[in-house]
Amino acid sequence: MPHLSVAIPECSTFRHDRHEKDVRNSLPGLPQEPSVNHNASHTTFLFLIFWQDGIIPLNLQQISKILKPTHPDNMKATRVLLSVISTMACFGTPHAEEPYNPAPQDDSAPVTNEIVRLDAEMRLDYDYVSQDSHTYKPGTGFQGKYLMLRVDGMIVPGLTYSWRQRLNKTTADFNGTDWAYLNYAVNGWNLSAGKEVVAIGGYEYDRAPMDLYGCSVFWNNIPCFKFGASVGYDITKSDRLTFQVTESPFVQPGNHDMYGYNLRWNGRHGFFESIYSANLMEYAENRYISYLALGNKFYMDKVWLELDLMNRAASHQTFFFKDCSLMAELSYSPDDAWRIYGKYTYDVNRTGTGADLVVADGTDMNMIGAGMEFFPLRSLRHRLRLHAGCFYYWGKNGNPDNFLQDKTLYVSAGLTWDMNILNIKRK
Repeated sequence: MPHLSVAIPECSTFRHDRHEKDVRNSLPGLPQEPSVNHNASHTTFLFLIFWQDGIIPLNLQQISKILKPTHPDNMKATRVLLSVISTMACFGTPHAEEPYNPAPQDDSAPVTNEIVRLDAEMRLDYDYVSQDSHTYKPGTGFQGKYLMLRVDGMIVPGLTYSWRQRLNKTTADFNGTDWAYLNYAVNGWNLSAGKEVVAIGGYEYDRAPMDLYGCSVFWNNIPCFKFGASVGYDITKSDRLTFQVTESPFVQPGNHDMYGYNLRWNGRHGFFESIYSANLMEYAENRYISYLALGNKFYMDKVWLELDLMNRAASHQTFFFKDCSLMAELSYSPDDAWRIYGKYTYDVNRTGTGADLVVADGTDMNMIGAGMEFFPLRSLRHRLRLHAGCFYYWGKNGNPDNFLQDKTLYVSAGLTWDMNILNIKRK
């Protein structure tokens, strides 16, 4: 029997699985080719039948032939039955080959065979937030979290570009542009310039925001996309060093003559991965705060642990453990359809100074939570994900205007949809 079936509008863009015809022909009773009328004036539905490694799209008329209804009223019953099946499908899992691993913030590996690759991403959540057992209405309800377009491609061999644009943010001063840069790669070196992800270490920081839910005080307040330039070098096949100069994350209106200097190491050695960085950020004119970020990832078959340690220091304050953050997330992925995780974060700032503009002085905040992700559809070009999570914050936030306060409960459930829209291959 099929593993899973889901319903999507037939008018949606969908790429048939490349093995569809072979799988279809191997299943008795299934029509040999899908008959989809894209010019129909009404919306019908495709049912995707996940059978081993194949994805077979069928509409209601084709499925009714398989069921061989003997009375016209059976078509109505078939619709009801298939609706129930598509709902129950959430309890099944498609065939999986490897565990799911969330993508990094900028996962744009240089494109080598396409002039243009256009993708769209959307995430819709229903959130419930309470503070001290009282509903926090500004944060409760349906939330359109992300709506993004992304374009990648290669101009000439070695010279690539990447651009990600948020459609639900203002475009003034490039605020809606996460990144837009050119990258040139040659002999293990990479040179890039444009708007980039600020090179700060840690796995929570590095993960794409689309794939994050309950997060630390630091993550919720750090500006992470700025104009600048970087140079990277592969010192070994498993290690890369990157030096980057950008606008400071704390540039002020009318003064963009403030800078951040970042040195980052990405490494992978067996069961251990790392994203370490040393950063010097100008938070006021000629005044700097330093970050030492140690992002560690440990793999144990279908289980992995992400453990981030960050220390922040400036002049006139103790350098270690007075202003720091800890983020730990333990994940279990039995296959590429499921991920179950638990998470803890801790942010503290007891420096007595105002140098840290991200985690304010007086902060001593904990968070613990857990959640799950389920992928009814996941392929090279399309992804549909359902998620749910529950997170609880307690302690003191030195910024009283911040969303995260003592006794805050955050519950979220929703869906994420990624789709490849267009590919233009190089000749």
